[in-house]
Amino acid sequence: MTDRTDRARIVVTGTGAVTAGGDGMAATWRTLCEGRGTARHDPALDGTPVPISCRPPHPEDAPVRQGWRLDRSTRYLLTAAQEALREAGIEAFGTRPPDWDPARVAVVVGSAAGGVAVLEDAHRRLLERGSGALSPLTLTGYLPNLSAAGHLALALRTTGPALHTSTACASGANAIAHAALLLATGACDLAVTGGTDAMATPLCAAAFARTGALSRRTDRPATASRPFDRDRDGFVLGEGAGVLVLERAADAAARGAPALAHLAGWATTSDAHHPTAPDPAGRGLRAAVALALRAADAAPGEVEHVNAHGTGTPRGDRAEAAAIRDLFARTPPSVTSAKGALGHTMGAAGAIEAALTVRTLRTGTAPPTANHDAPGPDTAGIDLVTGRPRDHGPRLALSHSLGFGGHNTVLALRRTDAP
Repeated sequence: MTDRTDRARIVVTGTGAVTAGGDGMAATWRTLCEGRGTARHDPALDGTPVPISCRPPHPEDAPVRQGWRLDRSTRYLLTAAQEALREAGIEAFGTRPPDWDPARVAVVVGSAAGGVAVLEDAHRRLLERGSGALSPLTLTGYLPNLSAAGHLALALRTTGPALHTSTACASGANAIAHAALLLATGACDLAVTGGTDAMATPLCAAAFARTGALSRRTDRPATASRPFDRDRDGFVLGEGAGVLVLERAADAAARGAPALAHLAGWATTSDAHHPTAPDPAGRGLRAAVALALRAADAAPGEVEHVNAHGTGTPRGDRAEAAAIRDLFARTPPSVTSAKGALGHTMGAAGAIEAALTVRTLRTGTAPPTANHDAPGPDTAGIDLVTGRPRDHGPRLALSHSLGFGGHNTVLALRRTDAP
């Protein structure tokens, strides 16, 4: 990671999302600001211990021909990318090539599991009907590099770097950080980056249930995901994608693109503590925050909003709350978690939440954390936004992403009119 003075100013010029809150950023933002949980009974998960999930309303949509042949995660990604590029002033999914040098466009996408639904379906076919029943598109639908960055680069016809990151639930945020690094070093002029996952599958649901990570409130699914709440008991599986378009500020200005926010700093660390549990004191997260703020040339007292990872698991929320309390004891920022409304979208979460953090900076509004009634003794002391949105115009915000394996990624975003 280089110091701020050594790299060009990087701005976000487009955002896109597909979530259980709706198709697109506007619908997702409305759902979030309403504080409405989207978890429902999921017939596809019947027979698993926790048959609830947060699914996007139109999983069949994709802005390419024969999109039905792709895994859901890929379809989500392509749809979110189309929205993000359109906001950036680029029409890249039509018959006419976009006005860019394809060799100077990077595609960096994260996912935790790739096209896992394709893999599960293929395995069932193999066991029930033999190898002749497998589709020749099995590998191209499942392999993580193809189901994410590969298929997006093919759809956009870009020939620059096309890279996949896989750091569990920090994958999307790590992809954004890596894309920013490519821009900072001059390896590309524009980056289409983010995360996608579609892990609401029988195998994934059953496996997560075995770890004890999922909420068991199957009788009240809409209120099951409860980040930082005293009665939290785990997360709800979600699906979706988030995409950001990143450019150097000078390049964006030259083509008249909107500068939605400044990606001022980023950092990644590892806990080296446990395969699934976070460091109880949040030491890895604290280090990532300190490094991201150093890169942004900012002090903790300047942070006015945190889009928390906030999964609703007892251990995860406890560790994150402890880190936030200690880091920002003098000037507590507003804190929100999108997962109460949208569920945990796994490798897509960091990208969706980065896009939502951009929206917070643009609107001046911090959305509430859905399903939060009261903090527990281990999560009290943070300024959690609850009940209704809070209008307070933050200028510097952080987006936290944590993942199994001890991965921590923090993105620091500034309002474009902030110093």
